[in-house]
Amino acid sequence: MSSRVPTHQSAVVGASLRSKLVPTLRLDVTAPIEETVAALNQFQPRVLVGYASALKPLAAEQRAGRLRISPQGVMSASEVLSPPTALELEAAWGSGPFDVYAATETAGIASPCNYRNRHVYEDLLIIEPVDQAGNPVRAGTTGAKLLVTVLFSRTLPLIRYEMSDTVRLGGRGCPCGRPFTLLEDIEGRIEDVLQLPGKEGEVSVHPFVFHHALDQAALAGWQVIQEHSGLRVLLAGLAPEPPPRESAPQ
Repeated sequence: MSSRVPTHQSAVVGASLRSKLVPTLRLDVTAPIEETVAALNQFQPRVLVGYASALKPLAAEQRAGRLRISPQGVMSASEVLSPPTALELEAAWGSGPFDVYAATETAGIASPCNYRNRHVYEDLLIIEPVDQAGNPVRAGTTGAKLLVTVLFSRTLPLIRYEMSDTVRLGGRGCPCGRPFTLLEDIEGRIEDVLQLPGKEGEVSVHPFVFHHALDQAALAGWQVIQEHSGLRVLLAGLAPEPPPRESAPQ
């Protein structure tokens, strides 16, 4: 379960891996949970891959008996997978999820080895946790944001591209033998699922709902903040109204 918007990395990967030899089912994370459960019950996936925010409600559906699948493996990608959520996924499907840290702009950033230590893909990118002023932080210190340099992108070079992720890097050395830097912790990204009141109880609204609506607007940036009284939407960089069209000469 991920995005089906073509500009998102998860959609690109899904389209690239489409093959008659490996049947796949791509589901939109913003679709109603009932539709997703019905589709998965019919498809019966061997491997379940999705955002943590999408896998968590599916685990609840599995424990409630409405979702009835038996994947051999579960992979959480892109978003932060918290320890409580990982335990919920393990309780639902019997094995700990494989957690891949990634972003649309960079593809994969880090993933765990057999010893569950997360290694940064240092042959593909450079990541630099920094403080609010952009200064590098020491190993073992959580940065306020992350600067990423992608080494494999020839179409759109990204050099010290700023992301709102807060991560902590460790040292090197792992029993698996990989020499890459260890990613000790991922505290989060300034993006989360909103819980809003609905007619039949709480409704989960994924950030991609806002991406669909606001990414089409002429904006330099936007932010949605959930408050007790409702939602506050902040917009930046509104484009001017286009000039009226001139009438064609008769």
